Amino acid sequence: MNETALTVHQTARPQGFPTAEDFAFVESSLPTTAVGGALVRNLYWSVDPYHREMMDDVPGGFALHAPLEGRTIGQVVASRTPGLAEGEIVFHRQGWRTHSVVTPEEIRRLPRFEGVPLTAYLSVLGGTGLTAYVGLTRIAQLREGDDMFVSAAAGGVGTATGRFARLLGAGRLVGSAGSTAKADHLTRQVGYDAAFDYHDGPVGDLLRTAAPDGIDVFVDNVGGEQLAAAVGALREFGRIVRVGTISQYNTPDAPPPRFDYADLVEKSLRMEGFLVRNYRDVQEELYEFAVPHLQSGRLALDETIVDGFEGIVDAFLGMLRGLNTGKIIVRDTTETDSPTTVAPQRRSTTKVYRHRQPAD
Repeated sequence: MNETALTVHQTARPQGFPTAEDFAFVESSLPTTAVGGALVRNLYWSVDPYHREMMDDVPGGFALHAPLEGRTIGQVVASRTPGLAEGEIVFHRQGWRTHSVVTPEEIRRLPRFEGVPLTAYLSVLGGTGLTAYVGLTRIAQLREGDDMFVSAAAGGVGTATGRFARLLGAGRLVGSAGSTAKADHLTRQVGYDAAFDYHDGPVGDLLRTAAPDGIDVFVDNVGGEQLAAAVGALREFGRIVRVGTISQYNTPDAPPPRFDYADLVEKSLRMEGFLVRNYRDVQEELYEFAVPHLQSGRLALDETIVDGFEGIVDAFLGMLRGLNTGKIIVRDTTETDSPTTVAPQRRSTTKVYRHRQPAD
């Protein structure tokens, strides 16, 4: 192998919204594989909102001038361990690089299901889908007929949450998004009953119009004004599932949401956050739930595909600015899809763009 390797390093701590200048692509020879390890050529990379938090100078955050990490799917191309055979497809977390050296303990073998592409293991069958599934089944304890509001509903977790909730028997589904086009997509393609662009006015008013009788569950990916609006709309014994606070990732000094804290007591509300890494034991249950629906076509993949590793920084910045619909995944240019593919009608939206500069 005469290839070279590319790795993305963070070079500066962002002040507010990150820019391309906060990253650098570093070229090197292929990493050396020691006894007990294997060299993986990465094929698919996940960029996620949590990466923005890790860019700051926080415990466990990214180190400057060092390779970044992330969820990745790749193929073993050279092995010096009997635990990994050349040609195997593996999942690991040493992403943001074209090649990684891993040990058998650092990878997860992916089960192969007929009709399910590899990208699904980074979207509805991966951390994104697991977050949605845990939020609904473990934290919200969704009951049949529950009316639900989801913020950032057009993102990866939001689309998975809406689709899973519909399959689990939820009642009225309401979502918020960052544009009219995305709100329309939620109702036309994803299964939401109503959706609104949160830029169109006070969120409390928009939510009252979309859910005039109130809601039972709020799945919160945003925080801020949308959390405050949901507290007011929740019925007695309502549940708030805190997934993320993307509205504050790039504005850490923004004031906290203002709402009537008495509502938490008077309506017996429950608010709970969680980290999906604490629910890895639910992964097999997610497969059992989601895979049959993928195979039957009842569950579609919501994915934005970015072609070329060189576009990974643009993909990350675009995701933070909401340019994606569904889960955003970066794909090696030699990959057109996985060995088994999902029929086109089962893939809700697959957009492909290369090196697109995010716009404000």
